[in-house]
Amino acid sequence: MSIVAYAAIAAVALGVGLLVYLVFAAIPSKADVVAVVAPPTELERQRVERQTFSQSLAAVMPKGYTGWVQRKIIYAGRAGQWTVGGFLIIRLLAAVIGILIVVAALLLAEGPVLKVVGALFGVLILVMPDVSLSSRADDRQKAIQLALPDTLDQMTIAVEAGLGFEASMAKAAQGSTGPLSEELIRTLQDMSIGRSRSDAYSALLARTSTDDLKRFIRAVQQADRYGIAVADVLRVQAGEMRIKRRQRAEESAMKVPIKVVFPLVFAILPVLFIVLLYPAVIGIIGQFG
Repeated sequence: MSIVAYAAIAAVALGVGLLVYLVFAAIPSKADVVAVVAPPTELERQRVERQTFSQSLAAVMPKGYTGWVQRKIIYAGRAGQWTVGGFLIIRLLAAVIGILIVVAALLLAEGPVLKVVGALFGVLILVMPDVSLSSRADDRQKAIQLALPDTLDQMTIAVEAGLGFEASMAKAAQGSTGPLSEELIRTLQDMSIGRSRSDAYSALLARTSTDDLKRFIRAVQQADRYGIAVADVLRVQAGEMRIKRRQRAEESAMKVPIKVVFPLVFAILPVLFIVLLYPAVIGIIGQFG
């Protein structure tokens, strides 16, 4: 067997060994068993085992990676639905499946092309959970950034019409849909249950990575702290957000020619040359042949 085959077998053995270790680490020892009056039901036992497995999996992972996963889950708006342990379980399954596909491609595929295609497919499955989570979080933050100028315009009109800041925020949130509306409604709910305004705004800052929204919330906090009129802050912030949105649109339009160069050179022009030059090449070969 070649060195590649031995390396592939070693990778599979490492992945399976890690999986077996995590499974056995999830089983509690005798010292951890607490005496109870009634024995646990099957459903409770399964729930505890799943929770222990996810906690054990999160414990063996690097802290930086688990922190990154937690931030992305929060930015994706799934903090109440997804957990770090659940995502790590999916990540582990994808890693095992990807490694098995890579090994099968390297050992069973015939020809270098099939080996390379199979290996790339396995690597794609290996990184798919991280890419999917990051893409969902980035899309949600971009949606917040795009909806912010219009929301600030609505809040400015409402404040100038005589509503308070929270009432204008509720009016703008109820009159629109999307992730920004969800975040504003959640902030208002935090304040309605007794949470202070500063804590609710700080929680909103922790749930987003959009710089424009963070700048707006900090400006509102400073206006509340120093007694500045909220209408003036909203008017200035709305104007700045509109200017920045126009600048981002112009920047994206200027990037289009550069992005078109690569598919034009590597995809369109070769096919065009083949279509145009193929009859001439065939005629030349026939004449000299």
